[in-house]
Amino acid sequence: MHGKRVLVTGGAGFIGSNLANHLADSNEVIAVDDLHLGTPENLSSAVEFVDASVLDDDLPTEGIDVLFHLAAYSSYTMAEENKREATRVNVEGFVNAVEQAREDGCETVVYASTSSIYGSRTEPSPEDMPVEARTCYEASKLAREKYGEYFHHHYDMTLAGLRFFSVYQGYGGAEEHKGEYANTVAQFAHKIANGERPELFGDGSQTRDFTHVNDIVRGIELAADHRLQGIYNLGTGESYDFNTMVRLINEELGTDVEPKYIENPLDVYVHDTMADTTKIREATGWEPEISFEEGVQRVCEPYLDD
Repeated sequence: MHGKRVLVTGGAGFIGSNLANHLADSNEVIAVDDLHLGTPENLSSAVEFVDASVLDDDLPTEGIDVLFHLAAYSSYTMAEENKREATRVNVEGFVNAVEQAREDGCETVVYASTSSIYGSRTEPSPEDMPVEARTCYEASKLAREKYGEYFHHHYDMTLAGLRFFSVYQGYGGAEEHKGEYANTVAQFAHKIANGERPELFGDGSQTRDFTHVNDIVRGIELAADHRLQGIYNLGTGESYDFNTMVRLINEELGTDVEPKYIENPLDVYVHDTMADTTKIREATGWEPEISFEEGVQRVCEPYLDD
C-alpha cells in the first residue's frame, strides 16, 4: 500500500500501533485511540495521533481511503468484567466508525474479529465451519461480522473481517503496558528472564497457533490491497503447547526455569487452536514468514542484549 490516507482505530494499541507504524513508511496514517489499552509511546512520529473513542461523533474519517478497525475490548476476561461497555465499544463502536467512514466516501474496511469463536480444535479451523458465541467477547466479534455483511450488502462496501490466531510479540514491542492482558509469549519470556516461574493452567498441554505480529500486519495490509470481502483467518496453521513454549524460551535465554502448574480459573477456556489459512493464501498469496522458533528468538533477544 502506497500513497493512501488511512485511519487505524485502536491505533496506539498492540496490533494497531504495529500496523500504523508499518503503513506510515509510505502512507498518511491517522491513529485513533482512547488510551484504554494503548499508549502514544507505541507510535512513530510519522503517525498522526488522535485521542478519541470509536464511540465519538467526529472521528477523523474525512478523505480516508481505508479504515482499519482494530479498537476493541480484546479479551474474554476484559469483556466479561465490563459487558455493557465492551459491547458498546466492540459493536456500537464498529458501526459508528464504519458509518462515519462510509459517509465520508471510504469504501474499504479491514477489521478485527476473533478465532476464539471456533472453540477448542486440534485440527485446522476453516472459516466456513459452524461457530458460536460462548462469551461476551465472542458475541461482540460475531456481531461485527454480521454488521460487516450488512454494510457490504446495503452499501456495496468491502469489509474484510480477520480472525486472528494468538498474536504475539515481545515486551520490546508494544504490549508491556498491558500487563496481565499482554500475549502469553511476552509474559512468559519476561518472567523467565527475571527468574520467575510462569503459571500454566492445568498440565500445560493446551496449544495455540502463535502468529507473530509482523505476519499479522502483512496480512491486514494485503486484505486492504486486495479489497477482500468476508471472513479470513490469519494464523500459521501450526500449533505449539505451552510446555514447548516454556522450553523454547528457556533454551533461547540459557535458563532453566520450571513453570508452575495451577488450576484453570476461567469458566470458559479454549484449550486448542489452529488456523486453516487456505482462504487468505489463495486470495492474496499471504504466507506466514516467521516460524515460532524464530519468533521466540526475537522475543528473547532484548533480554540477551542487557
